[in-house]
Amino acid sequence: MEVVVIYSPQENARLIEALRAGDSSARLRAVMAVGTEPDPALVDALVERCAVEVDFFVRDMLTWALNRLPSEITVPRLVAELRSERAQARSQALHTLSKIGDRDVWPSITSSLLRDADDEVARSAWRAAVILVPAGEREALAAELATQLGRGDRSVQLSLSRALVVLGELIEPVLREARVSEDPKVAAHARATELLLRDPEAGFDPAVHEAKRIAALGPEQVEAAEC
Repeated sequence: MEVVVIYSPQENARLIEALRAGDSSARLRAVMAVGTEPDPALVDALVERCAVEVDFFVRDMLTWALNRLPSEITVPRLVAELRSERAQARSQALHTLSKIGDRDVWPSITSSLLRDADDEVARSAWRAAVILVPAGEREALAAELATQLGRGDRSVQLSLSRALVVLGELIEPVLREARVSEDPKVAAHARATELLLRDPEAGFDPAVHEAKRIAALGPEQVEAAEC
């Protein structure tokens, strides 16, 4: 566990003000200062900033700073953010919880988060879920994630495929079922994920192209063409 420090009230006030600075470089420096010498009194300020921070690098550093603090302090505060009405608050809390890696958080990774209407929240939930899921819940998680096949654009689909592949061969039954879906987007996404499972180095775009080719021609015709 990291050694924590206690700042003076005046220093805390200065750092909190710096976290709200208009200049992203100033905010980044403030977060780095807090993370370098973490003070539990600043947890709320860090979590609140996560919900509104527009700069990716500052958000990433906020996660780092929170990860430097004792998890018994940060985890309950982050779990509370999962119920926030603000999508970024939910997404960033999920991301940070996945980095902390406390498996006791698993019950908080709900179906509503995995199916969140906001793509960034859902993607963060998928990534967190495959990291935090207990061994006995992996098949149920695979089935839940499979309900999102065909969702969104390329980046969203790639995130889901990567999450599913982390679960390994146990995803094969849900992919077999999904690849015969009447929805062509679901079927193609399932086949692409199946190809990635077999060959993670193949790349997502070639896998999608191959999945669409198989769907259009049928597996028998593809095999015949390759002979």
